[in-house]
Amino acid sequence: MAGKILNFDAPGVPARLIKQREKALSDATVAATVREVLEAVSRQGDKAVLRYTAKFDRAKLTAPAMRVDPEELKAAPKTLTPARRKAIRESIAGVSEFHKRTLPKAWRAKNRHGATVGEEFYPIERVGLYIPGGQVPLVSTVIMSAIPAKLAGVPQMVVCTPPQADGSINPGLLAALHYCGVKEVYKVGGIQAMAAMAFGTKTVPRVDKVYGPGNAYVMEAKRQLFGTVGVDLLPGPSEILVVADASANPAFIASDLLAQAEHGTGKEKVYLVSTSEKLIEAVNAEMKKQTPSLSHADKIQAVLKKHYIAIKVSSMEKAAEAANLIAPEHLELHVEPPKLRKLIKSITTAGAMLLGGHTPTVLGDFVAGPSHTLPTDRTGRFFSGLQVWDFMRRTSIVNYDARSCAKAWPTVEAFGEMEQLDAHSRSLKIRLES
Repeated sequence: MAGKILNFDAPGVPARLIKQREKALSDATVAATVREVLEAVSRQGDKAVLRYTAKFDRAKLTAPAMRVDPEELKAAPKTLTPARRKAIRESIAGVSEFHKRTLPKAWRAKNRHGATVGEEFYPIERVGLYIPGGQVPLVSTVIMSAIPAKLAGVPQMVVCTPPQADGSINPGLLAALHYCGVKEVYKVGGIQAMAAMAFGTKTVPRVDKVYGPGNAYVMEAKRQLFGTVGVDLLPGPSEILVVADASANPAFIASDLLAQAEHGTGKEKVYLVSTSEKLIEAVNAEMKKQTPSLSHADKIQAVLKKHYIAIKVSSMEKAAEAANLIAPEHLELHVEPPKLRKLIKSITTAGAMLLGGHTPTVLGDFVAGPSHTLPTDRTGRFFSGLQVWDFMRRTSIVNYDARSCAKAWPTVEAFGEMEQLDAHSRSLKIRLES
């Protein structure tokens, strides 16, 4: 575990934090591997997908075997305990309740010329959801992705998830897919899944937009495919940043940091920002104490050694500055209520905020309601977490009549002259003359 505490006020520390993140995003080897796989799938279709599935996932499949049998999806819930079935249904209910509130509504109004303007919203026709399922089967990600799509009214949902070496898919994933109404599921993971959904193959028809979290290779595939297909955001390996003052409970914080470090990619980022060096040391001691009892202890220790950073700040204003700079996926605020209210207003780049000592990130991961598919690697500066809007597209509506055209003419004429586009202004003038 890294023992050094960074002083945020020290010269060069903010720049160093940014440089570390940029370095993680500029891996030439990852980019080259992704390019190779994308090109192969684009040219060879199923043949390339099956080859890379055997190489990366050690699963030897045939093209027909890539698609999960609908009967297997239907039967999956029966393989789970009643408690697990109930947990999936409860999570679906919570996510549905939250996202129903965010559904956009069509509208109409009169503009200053008396013309009718407005907006209409349409579901994207065919979407591809990527569900990581290798080292850790993310059953909750099925719900966090499929339910917003379902509420948006998407007609065709496609899911790709990596198979185990024996060609099977985790039954919890299959059960969640069934409960969410997903019927088209493919045993394809990683770069080849992104490529298959973007380009289309004989077995996997192409989609209009791809969604979902993944490792560095999946994120790089999204970057390279953008334009060929739409992408949601870039949710890579998990991140957590905890802002804490001296009143915080070190055991709570330690457990939350360890929880996000256990995802298994080895690229998870773990940050602790505090005004109290004593608190930081107490959290470090708690992590050392709690880690040995966890089933993923080895992987957690590897993450803490490489990607845990403790940052001492002189004030909560500086804590907010550090948080905005890092733009974490998950932000926990373990501070006294008056400080909490200020931080909510001043931290503007977090994927999700979890407020107070009794709101661990796991609640957002599984049951609270908002999707846990969130921006990582500082992309929270311009991306938001997955929502219903991401499964829809907006069209603006404009409807003028002769009277409103006449009112708009002086402005249109002036712009036509300024931009030297006489055909533009004439296209309105000819209507006025008639």
